[in-house]
Amino acid sequence: MCDRRAALAALLYLVALPALAEPATVPAEPIDLPFRITAMRGPGSEVALAVATSGLLPVARAGASADPKLAPKAVEGPRPVVVVWGEGGGAVIHLDGETLRTTLVGAEAIEGFAAAETPRGAVPGSRMAQDGPLSAYLTGPTRALGGAPGQAAGLTIRERQPIGVTAEPKAVPVATRTLTPGPDQVFAGRAPRIAPLDGRPAVIAVTAQGATESSLVVATKDSSNNAGWSLTARTPPQAGSAPLSVAGIAAFSGAGAEIAAVRTTEGGGELQLWRPSQSTLTQAGAWPGYAGPEAGEAASLAAVLPGEPASLVLPLSGRTALAVLSLKGGAPVERLRIPLPAPAAHGVAALSPKKILVGLGDGRLAAATVAP
Repeated sequence: MCDRRAALAALLYLVALPALAEPATVPAEPIDLPFRITAMRGPGSEVALAVATSGLLPVARAGASADPKLAPKAVEGPRPVVVVWGEGGGAVIHLDGETLRTTLVGAEAIEGFAAAETPRGAVPGSRMAQDGPLSAYLTGPTRALGGAPGQAAGLTIRERQPIGVTAEPKAVPVATRTLTPGPDQVFAGRAPRIAPLDGRPAVIAVTAQGATESSLVVATKDSSNNAGWSLTARTPPQAGSAPLSVAGIAAFSGAGAEIAAVRTTEGGGELQLWRPSQSTLTQAGAWPGYAGPEAGEAASLAAVLPGEPASLVLPLSGRTALAVLSLKGGAPVERLRIPLPAPAAHGVAALSPKKILVGLGDGRLAAATVAP
């Protein structure tokens, strides 16, 4: 009798507990385009910056004010745009206030812009990262250690040097340094990233140790003795069915800039959070249930939503939905889920803190609006 009463009390207790809150959902609506997309670049990419400053789009203006005395002002800086293209054409998507606008562009024109993201001497098909005077790209294609697509023997970092005002034109000096990954390693076919880490500029890349293991590596510059750039931190090698991928770099938990990465395995994916400190990268947590790019995929399948702190958008396992995650408490909390009409494939990008675009595996582009 006591056992039955205890079981009944336990059952009543469980019934009385509040149900775990399911994340709110918002649908992703396809955007009508006259072609199937095969490539996508988001704001901040070389292609998006080139298109935004090319004159293809009308001059951006601030929204109309309720006060008629205040004339609209031109928006400062390049307009955030998402660029997509495929065999039948290309398009540039931007925001006009809260409304998405699409400008169709010939595929040949966009492919011309796309050629600029692979500088001379870079691994064919790879992408350069650029931030102010710094640029970084993979060089020295190699088939060593399994010969995975896009892997390289070197990471080349170029830094434009300051130049004084002169009466005659003068070439801007550029300091160039090529880093090697280390013994029995190559740089994996993942585009490098440039971001401030631990108070100084850094280049983040991925190295591969054979066909199944990879590591995040960080390159920084020692300004104290003018030693130049070097690899100063790396994570332990991790097994996976594809090299690690960087999902985003931001102050996700409010503890300074952190690196969110995805480890892809045969059984699914794992989101990881790494915190830099001087010459170390410390893992702050790892959580299963997420998806990143497979080996050979160049698509950026995650985006950062700016905020205090920033949020992360990336696919759940299976890629049939996106999750908008807050890592404020040091662990991911799903703020919003975005079911997709087809699996994510060609990219995920944020045009604003409220507007997310995703390239789908069936060649469509879809958009979702995130509540603040």
